[in-house]
Amino acid sequence: MAAGINPKRIVRKVLPEGATRLAEESYRRGRRVITHARYGFPARNARVIAVTGTNGKTTTCMLINAILKSAGFKTAMFTTAVVEVADKTEPNLRHTTVPVTADLLNFFRKAKRMDVDFIVLEVTSHALHQHKLRGIPIEVAVMTNLSQEHLDYHGTMERYAEAKARLFNAYMQPTYCVLNHDDRWFDYFAKQSVGACSIYGQKGGSDVTMRKIKLSSRGTDFELDIDGSKVSAHIQLPGEFNVYNAASAAAGVSVLGITPEKIAKGLSELKAVPGRMERVSASQNFTVIVDYAYTPDALEKALKSIREITKGRILLVFGATGDRDKTKRPVMGEVAAKNADRIFLTDDETYTEDPAAIRKEVMAGITKAKGQKKTTEIGDRREAIKAALKIAKKGDVLLLAGIGHQNYRNMAGKKLPWDEREIAKALLKNK
Repeated sequence: MAAGINPKRIVRKVLPEGATRLAEESYRRGRRVITHARYGFPARNARVIAVTGTNGKTTTCMLINAILKSAGFKTAMFTTAVVEVADKTEPNLRHTTVPVTADLLNFFRKAKRMDVDFIVLEVTSHALHQHKLRGIPIEVAVMTNLSQEHLDYHGTMERYAEAKARLFNAYMQPTYCVLNHDDRWFDYFAKQSVGACSIYGQKGGSDVTMRKIKLSSRGTDFELDIDGSKVSAHIQLPGEFNVYNAASAAAGVSVLGITPEKIAKGLSELKAVPGRMERVSASQNFTVIVDYAYTPDALEKALKSIREITKGRILLVFGATGDRDKTKRPVMGEVAAKNADRIFLTDDETYTEDPAAIRKEVMAGITKAKGQKKTTEIGDRREAIKAALKIAKKGDVLLLAGIGHQNYRNMAGKKLPWDEREIAKALLKNK
């Protein structure tokens, strides 16, 4: 084939849009079957717990994994942040939540060789839409929440929800479905679900209910009512949103027969989640937190959870990602203006977009919420962090949002080394 020729582009020009979509789906399905056969169908008979949603997927997976291991089971787990097989953990350097089919099946093959009891998977709407999960048996399907994200790919929230729903309906045919009773999309997913449903939330009528939530800088205490059995629980993670993640994990394993006492014990044993409300310490007298929040909902929850546990100011360094849903940028700006005391607007990952244009769209939201006077725009992210650290005082909390656990940034289409936690630590030492 001649250099520079893209067969997909040629097909898209020749065929109508509908025919192109059908051709691409047929190709993906056919390739999936062949790849499964080539790897010896390693997912066959596996006990899989799959977690999807807009925010909280990685944390929920890690909480489920912690409970299962605490209860004596051998596990494997694949998430955006980490990959684990039988207690051997490594960072996910692929930077994809669900890898290409061959890599995913290779992971399943390793898990099978290690004779694991359960496999915990983080699942995206893209993977479901592209048929990456077909052929993998889902025993438990868990939903965290649904809010605006990936509209650059799906077009509308309805299509985004439709893709997520594939994990719960006849498309994947899970044995159990775990749903968030308090999420505004609950009714939609409840109607879609084909498996036996377990619902969690603070609303009455939930199978798993969270009560008496007490937030602190050291973690969160709460009561879990699991099918009428009450147990005191503690997680070493801050914020009410993490209580929801804990409840989704509890509901996800309770259908497997794990007792409330074992669930509470497992929840307490997870110390941290890479890049999710992760503290960076260099003996400073204020708090620095790195979080992966890159959606309006995640950013708002992170900021509000910090407000609950701090008496000082909230300083925020954030931006928006290029080549992604542009409509969420001003919304993120509004969220920042309403919930942070000082804002340092900077670049996130630009990909192929003009970084100044991205910042302008975020600034429009900040201005709409009348937050421009407390905002400083610094394109260079390292300089923005340095500026925020310079004004941080005792008792303040500095949130570095958007990059999280990643060890690189895509700037102008090039992957450049970037570990936000290490950069913050180095700057703190030189402060």
